[in-house]
Amino acid sequence: MELSERKLKILQAVIADFISTAEPVGSRTLSKNHDMGLSPATIRNEMSDLEDMGYLTHPHASAGRVPSDKAYRLYVDKLMNTGDLPEEMKRRITEELESGEAPDAVAKKAAEILSDTTNLISFAITPSGRESKLQYVNVLPVADQTVVIMVVTDDGKVNNTAVRLTCDYTNENLELMSKVMTHNLKGKTVNDILTMNIVQTLETDLRSLSALPQSVIPSFMQTLKKMLDSNLYMDGYSKVFNLPEYSDVDRAREILSLVEKKEHLTNVLVNRDEGLVITIGDENSDDMKDMALITADYKVNGRLVGKLGVLGPKRMKYGEISSVIKYLTDNINRSFEITEDKPEGDPEEKETDE
Repeated sequence: MELSERKLKILQAVIADFISTAEPVGSRTLSKNHDMGLSPATIRNEMSDLEDMGYLTHPHASAGRVPSDKAYRLYVDKLMNTGDLPEEMKRRITEELESGEAPDAVAKKAAEILSDTTNLISFAITPSGRESKLQYVNVLPVADQTVVIMVVTDDGKVNNTAVRLTCDYTNENLELMSKVMTHNLKGKTVNDILTMNIVQTLETDLRSLSALPQSVIPSFMQTLKKMLDSNLYMDGYSKVFNLPEYSDVDRAREILSLVEKKEHLTNVLVNRDEGLVITIGDENSDDMKDMALITADYKVNGRLVGKLGVLGPKRMKYGEISSVIKYLTDNINRSFEITEDKPEGDPEEKETDE
C-alpha cells in the first residue's frame, strides 16, 4: 500500500527524532518539534495507521513509537538525505589520505577516520590477493647475509619478507635474480605462480647463480601464500559503550563477540554486493539481526580491491554515514588511479654488470 505524503512526512519525522534521541517518539513530541500543521490527535491517528502497516512498533510501557526495520528500509531507499560533507571534514579526510602509502595502509587509515567521524565500529577489508597480478619482484640486501624479498602486484599490494641466507651472494647476483623473476612472472596471478614449479621455470636463466635461487624461492612462495588471506582492519571497539543500545552489558558483549570472529565477519563482508550497500536488521545474518551494516567498495586502478564500512545499531545516521563512506572511498579511488611508478630499486630500471 502506497503511503500518503502526510504519512511519509510523519514517518520521516519519527525516524529523525528517534535517531537523534534514542527515545520512543510520541505524537505530542512530533507536534511540538515539527511544523506539520497537524494536531497531536491527527498525528496520533496517522502513527497508529503506520503501526498497523508495520512501519512503527510500540515498545512495552511506552507512550511513544520507534521505527521498524521496514521503516528504516523505506527511509534509506526514499527519504534520507545524504547531502554534502562540511568543508572542514572533507579537507581533513583529503589531507590524511594523501600519504603516499600502499593501499592497505591507506584503507586502515580510512577506517580510523570513519570510526572517529561516526563513533561506530568501522572496518576496512582487503580481499584475497589470489587474482592479483605480479608487477615486480625485488630482492634487496639489508644486512649481512639477510635480504628482503619485495613483491608488488598490479592492485598496489606490497609484501615484504626478510630472509637469512646461508649461501654466498653479491649485490649483482640479487639484481640479476630480481630481474629474471620479474621478467618471467610479471602479469601472472598469485594463484597461477603458486601452482608453478618456479625453480624449473627459471632454471636456465638462474643457473649462473648457483645456490641462491634455492635459498630465495621458498621464501618468495611463502610471501605469495600470505597474499591469499584477506586482511580485516577494525577500529572503534570502545565507542560501542557510548551508545544507549549497548549500555546493557549483555548487548554490548553480543556485538563485541561478533567482531572478534574475524574470519566469519570477513566472509560476510567479502560476499557483499558491490557499490554502497546498507543492510538492516533481518536483512543481515542471524548474529546481526539487531544491527545495521553499511559497506562501500574502493578500487586501485579501477579494479575492486576492498571494502570500507561501519557496523552498529539500527538507529544510526544513515545519510550522514553514507556520505562519509562515499567521500572516503572516492578519495581512495582517486589516490590510486595511477600506480605505474616503479618502486624504488626496481630491478628493471637497473643495469647489471653481467
